Amino acid sequence: MPKKAKELTATQVRRLTAKPGLHAVGGVSGLLLQVTKSGATSWVLRYSTGEMRTTASGEAYAVRHDMGLGPFPEVTLAQARDAAREAKQQIREGIDPVAERKAARDATRAAQAKRKTFEQVARECHHVKAQDFRSEKHRADWISSLERYAFEKLGSLPVDAIELPHVKDVLDPIWTSKTETATRVRQRVESVLTFATVSGYREGENPARWDGNLKEVMPNVGKRKRTKHHPALPWQQVPEFMADLHTREGVGARALEFAILTAARSGEVRKATWDEIDLNARVWTVPGERMKAGKPHRVPLSDQAVALLESLPRMEGGYLFTAPRGGELSDMSISAVCRRMGYTEPTTGRVVVPHGFRSSFKDWARSRTAYPDEVSELALAHVNSDATRAAYARDELLPQRSRLMVDWARFLNEGVPESAEVREIGEARG
Repeated sequence: MPKKAKELTATQVRRLTAKPGLHAVGGVSGLLLQVTKSGATSWVLRYSTGEMRTTASGEAYAVRHDMGLGPFPEVTLAQARDAAREAKQQIREGIDPVAERKAARDATRAAQAKRKTFEQVARECHHVKAQDFRSEKHRADWISSLERYAFEKLGSLPVDAIELPHVKDVLDPIWTSKTETATRVRQRVESVLTFATVSGYREGENPARWDGNLKEVMPNVGKRKRTKHHPALPWQQVPEFMADLHTREGVGARALEFAILTAARSGEVRKATWDEIDLNARVWTVPGERMKAGKPHRVPLSDQAVALLESLPRMEGGYLFTAPRGGELSDMSISAVCRRMGYTEPTTGRVVVPHGFRSSFKDWARSRTAYPDEVSELALAHVNSDATRAAYARDELLPQRSRLMVDWARFLNEGVPESAEVREIGEARG
């Protein structure tokens, strides 16, 4: 029978710290104070679970295990004895305390791994699947669409906590207005969550799955008139575009520049005539027959818009922007300017179109200004609510719209050198 160690007091234990080695402290069999040559001290419980092994000579021996119980004096003698007694109780119940501790540690690590955020997993997925993309542009578009539309609402959420309402919250704002983009975003969110599942970061159904899932709660855009998506530049890039456009000659380039400055539809600009312009009042009045709402639309003119108009050849009753052979400018003339300039929408890779700058204007107004939403809606002649319709009928908010268009022109002018002058239409026809 092994000799029982004397039960030491706390004072006696402190005296042992000057002697390197393993010292039995008594109270619980196998409880030792370990002192290293460097002077570090810690508690160790030496125990056996009853497992037997055989030496090369055939002698049987009990396998010995050492279990750390923490540093001394941070863990006191009394605390070390309590921990040792708990471990001994586990051994009596057939549980190896070291194996149990390792299993608990592994479970904690696994739980922590599962708490990765959606953005972390999305970027990991993007990196792992880098070779699967058909081009570098596709690879960049894939992550940029999530950055633009998904990360704001999903990015910081633990990936294992994401459910259908979270995904729906991402898709709702763009489902009917940017259907193609929303579809791609949904597919990419689904891919990220599938990757998370196979990587062990989450369990259960994929809340971004379409069939039998989101399909049941999202509007069926296939059964309604689809809102046409017009490729557009992010509002942050429009000043750069305007600086480039400003250097180009031709009637098409000037018409596009005027359309962007006024946030007007290209058809309204192409058909605009001089008798609609009041340079003194700085207002362009588009007749009701050319407006989707059927009502005359007054467009405030900024300094930049007025300067552009003053640079044009003036013909009373004639078009502002006359085609090279006379008459109304064709829609293709303005669209061709965009095609030649080659700017593309980051999320789709499609060349931007004139109408897309109305979306850029709206996004800028929402992101960079404090104007109420109805002010920019009226500037775009969007009459899609009772309140906006009433304000439109009474021609309200014109002063606010004037200030909005001045701010828009100043923003657009950030990319244009101060010394630049309005380009003449010249011989080239853009």
